[in-house]
Amino acid sequence: MKNRISIVLIVILVTSILMACDNSKSPEGKDSEETAVSASTDITGTQKEGADPALDQIAQDYVRLVLTLGKHDKSYVDAYYGPAEWKSEAEADNASPAELASRAEMLLSRLPQNIEPAGDLLTLRKHYLKTQLKAVAAHAHHIADASFRDFQQEAKLLYDTEPPVQEYAEFDPVLAQLETELPGSEPLHLRVQQFQQQYRIPEDKLDAVFSAAIAECKKRSLEHIQLPANESFKLEYVKDKPWSGYNWYQGNAHSLIQINSELPIYIDRAVDLGCHEGYPGHHTYNALLEQKLVKDQGWPEYSVYPLFSPQSLIAEGSANYGIELAFPGDEKTRFEQETLYPLAGLDPPSAEKYQRVLSLLAQLKFAENIVAREYINGKLDRDEAIARFQKYTVMSPEKAAQRVRFVDTYGAYVINYNWGKALVKEYVERDAETTDARWQKFSTLLSSPRLPSSLYW
Repeated sequence: MKNRISIVLIVILVTSILMACDNSKSPEGKDSEETAVSASTDITGTQKEGADPALDQIAQDYVRLVLTLGKHDKSYVDAYYGPAEWKSEAEADNASPAELASRAEMLLSRLPQNIEPAGDLLTLRKHYLKTQLKAVAAHAHHIADASFRDFQQEAKLLYDTEPPVQEYAEFDPVLAQLETELPGSEPLHLRVQQFQQQYRIPEDKLDAVFSAAIAECKKRSLEHIQLPANESFKLEYVKDKPWSGYNWYQGNAHSLIQINSELPIYIDRAVDLGCHEGYPGHHTYNALLEQKLVKDQGWPEYSVYPLFSPQSLIAEGSANYGIELAFPGDEKTRFEQETLYPLAGLDPPSAEKYQRVLSLLAQLKFAENIVAREYINGKLDRDEAIARFQKYTVMSPEKAAQRVRFVDTYGAYVINYNWGKALVKEYVERDAETTDARWQKFSTLLSSPRLPSSLYW
């Protein structure tokens, strides 16, 4: 049962928040999203001019809540770089997941009931806190009672979106084109795997190839985005993980980027992972949020990143869209031919056919959602899910098994890569026809409190 607070307290808190919002408006009555709004304390507790103590307290309580819930799910807290004492307090908190769900709902009751995600930064902040808190409550309830799972409901509650429900038949034309590109009598996924083996990066050349790819991703991104002068990352190669790459943001504009070398890594993945995990992807996104919202605005809620939350759709969607933003048209293929193929000892003239195959494979990404949906909803067992990944996304048996491990670990999170990219792409390119305009809108997105439901405003 939900905890309740008195009606009087609700009225006082809501009135305080609304008064603070009115006082923060510009003389014209509306701030642009790009206009800085000074309305907080910093995470050390130092009061900033124009601060909103009530909202700041909710933000601090949200951070502590996320950290405490992370005790019950080791995958939940993806990054934290706030005060050490908050983490210590969370570690000493023995609240159950059900109790933490109630705390999240209490925090929600202290925010305005109806928050339209308008373009001014302060309203976006309140919308962010409310939407993220709903996801915290949902995840806590799921941990407390994992007896029921539904893919579509999970996507809505955790990621603030409703992905399209598709059928396998929609992907038959793409599979037919792959059959034409790679004719033969063996199952299509085996033909694709054999074809891709020609483009495998030898293990002893991985570091040279990835270093060159990340350097190019960074160079192209920094032409349009200003990052903190001290930003940096460390690159590691790991094995036995359910993912192909991961960015562990450390705070102070520093990341640990890990590449899973357990399965074959093909030449196209170097730029993909370099952009996705680094520039202009996760490393860039986190560094900008830390600089623009935590340090400049003093908003503590951005010092923690709960993985199973709406923020992840923006993070993964922007990281995937950032690949084509940094390498538009055939620029990725050309860079690979001229730079990465020689470093890997591969045959550059064959890159064009490989790119045709890759373009078709990319069109099968949404089929992953169908398999994940049926598996999570109990319509497929593990073996059948692996078989469906092989048939409809033409993954190798090993990659398909890894993908099922991913769904076991992260659930409906898979939508954040394909559906997230589609939403971010539509948002960035709406009314932004030039490359510079798209980079500007993309950069603003990466340093603002926008979530999926506020992309439409």
